[in-house]
Amino acid sequence: MMRSALLAAARSPQARSFVERTPLTKPVVSRYVAGDTLEEAVRVTGDLLADGRKVTLDHLGEDTTELAQATATVHAYERLLAELGRTGLASGAEVSVKLSAVGQSLPRDGEKLALDNARRICEAASAVGTTVTLDMEDHTTTDSTLGILADLRVDFPWVGAVLQAYLHRTEQDCRDLSGAGSRVRLCKGAYKEPESVAYQGKDEVDLSYVRCLKVLMNGQGYPMVASHDPRLVRIAAQVVAAAGRTADSYEHQMLYGVRPDAQREIAANGTTMRVYVPYGDQWYGYFMRRLAERPANVTFFLRSLLTTN
Repeated sequence: MMRSALLAAARSPQARSFVERTPLTKPVVSRYVAGDTLEEAVRVTGDLLADGRKVTLDHLGEDTTELAQATATVHAYERLLAELGRTGLASGAEVSVKLSAVGQSLPRDGEKLALDNARRICEAASAVGTTVTLDMEDHTTTDSTLGILADLRVDFPWVGAVLQAYLHRTEQDCRDLSGAGSRVRLCKGAYKEPESVAYQGKDEVDLSYVRCLKVLMNGQGYPMVASHDPRLVRIAAQVVAAAGRTADSYEHQMLYGVRPDAQREIAANGTTMRVYVPYGDQWYGYFMRRLAERPANVTFFLRSLLTTN
């Protein structure tokens, strides 16, 4: 019930206004969001790379309703990628892009606009020697996102995909995307989805995650294991061993601010650990979904509100 309430709040203008105006929220948000500005994002990226971890950066923004918003997001990614190149950080940092932020949901030619804008971001990434991963959103955008992915991979075969294990369709999507050179981030999923398209119970989602992971690890692509669950991380190690994978043929991914000690431990053991680093002033929806994922996040948030001076 708490998860459903938080996911509903993520789309509530009234809840958003309250949370964003509460002075005590910002110190808590800073645990999960690198900052509002490009400079803050680049500083955090440098710190993580110096600590042995890699990075994927997300310029926060979704539910784009105007062309100007989509264009501004593209410019933000172009500036970010240019700065990563200028500072020498591009070899260890890529970007993650939500297609809704670059026009996918606009009523007129949204899908074409998103493809064109994503192509511009891919061109900017290619110019500095790094990559792009397309984030996945709610199930109504899955077919559109995978279609745009296929179009982008004609010219940029390294573009990464994200698949969500809680969707019934994902095991087949993993088979379709497990070919040579295919980069796939497998996560559980963070949106509220109906029972008709998604598993609802934790055990069902976990079992689906393991099935999907086995498909990817036994394929020819480059799996990206996006989970903070210690049990699933341990199972992933077993699946890797059974598939005969080498340490450089896959990676782990975790969110900025979540289990940093575990992140360092994985990196110290010789496996790539990539941290998903969001930044920007449109942090509300992202932050609320992080709270919804784990009750411990809510406890941390409420404790911080009570104890921050």
